[in-house]
Amino acid sequence: MASHPPDLTRGSISRALLTLALPIVFANLLQTAYQLTDTFWVGRLGADAVAAVSLSFPVLFFLISLGVGLAIAGTIMVAQNKGRGDLDAVNHVSAQALLGVLVMSVLLAGIGFYVAAFLVDFLGASETVHPQATEYLEYSFIGLPFLFAYVIFQSLMRGVGDARTPLWIVAGTVLLNFVLDPLLIMGYGLVPALGVSGAAAATVATQGLAALIGLIMLFSGRYGIHLRLVQLKPDFPLLWQLLKLGLPAAVEQATRALGLMVMTTLVAGFGTVALAAYGIGTRMLSFVIIPALGLSQATSTVVGQNMGAGELKRAEHTTWLSGAIAFVGLSLVGILAFVFAEPLVRLFIPDAEAVIQEGSQFVRITALAYGVLGAQIVVTGAFRGSGNTLAAMAIALVSLWMLQFPIAWLLTERTSLGVTGVWISYPVQSVLTALIAWIWFVRGGWKHRQFVGVPPAEIRVSQYPTESVASTGR
Repeated sequence: MASHPPDLTRGSISRALLTLALPIVFANLLQTAYQLTDTFWVGRLGADAVAAVSLSFPVLFFLISLGVGLAIAGTIMVAQNKGRGDLDAVNHVSAQALLGVLVMSVLLAGIGFYVAAFLVDFLGASETVHPQATEYLEYSFIGLPFLFAYVIFQSLMRGVGDARTPLWIVAGTVLLNFVLDPLLIMGYGLVPALGVSGAAAATVATQGLAALIGLIMLFSGRYGIHLRLVQLKPDFPLLWQLLKLGLPAAVEQATRALGLMVMTTLVAGFGTVALAAYGIGTRMLSFVIIPALGLSQATSTVVGQNMGAGELKRAEHTTWLSGAIAFVGLSLVGILAFVFAEPLVRLFIPDAEAVIQEGSQFVRITALAYGVLGAQIVVTGAFRGSGNTLAAMAIALVSLWMLQFPIAWLLTERTSLGVTGVWISYPVQSVLTALIAWIWFVRGGWKHRQFVGVPPAEIRVSQYPTESVASTGR
């Protein structure tokens, strides 16, 4: 069945947000289920296996973020052109964003595969963890183009306001991954037990299927975007515009990923128990902030379309409403996480009491600032939707290099707190970063960035001189 994206520039703001945010939240929850399923089954192999996956996660996140910037740029430009009612530009921008992301993913996959062992060495893996972490990374890098292809599909669909279609695809592939994970990790019958590598292999297979389905939909023209092969011819001026808009977003995402990597290195110095606890704790943190991430992505799309339509007040009201929802909702989630921290951690690694106790402490400490973190995530989404990717990048850089890492280092190296100092740095950083982000938003400079990228008329003249300006590309 074809999908008809809603008009996010009219009607109730809360309805526009929820219409887009709820499917994104559920899709993100299901995406996170990939990692949670891996952690669940790998946890049955012991602390070394969990540490291997925990060590690999920030590396993958870092490399993925370098290409995700183009996906974010594609979302912004698609949303703003959709708000302007220019579907020719929507289709052309989508094709060029897809081309750029696929090229980027192939390059990153090749580089990542050959430096996997070096990266594991850099992160300080022990002798027992090193080979498992290296194999997990190598399998993951092989599947990087599939992951990127689906990421850009999902981003473009969200740009036109369709979040339901990606949700159905993710639901099906996550169910398949849940079946393949134990089969490939533990083995059964003629299927050999691949251990930690089996988790990566299962994810690669299911992400490849999701990517194939997404590309078929984009080229079908029935879901708000209609791509054609001729549009994949490189348009270097537009690719440059996407790169300029996406580079700050990539740096922002890479900074957050680098933060995980740097913090992982700091935690690794306290041993395997601390590293395993950190891996489980950060996976839980990434899971519980999914609603804020969904609201942030919805805010980016609603703000982007309204900026394109010239509805600045509506864009501002959207951000305030979304921030309030994130703060209240995640504060309630934080209370639940604080109360049930130990049983939640025990789900992932039931037979390692030391890891359970350390992981529970991490969850309790970080849960205190879930609401503030959610509000901060939402406002950075508004900056991106308005085309102010530099602002979002600056906030991320301040968050890591001026706040979290210095605080964590001081508390671990200059006090007797040990690894608990790392845990404490999370809520402290969240509060300070949120204050900076919202003060920046209230000052209102973001309103002056009303359109980004190559003007739509130039796109049509340079690429499709015989195509009607009124064409919808369908």
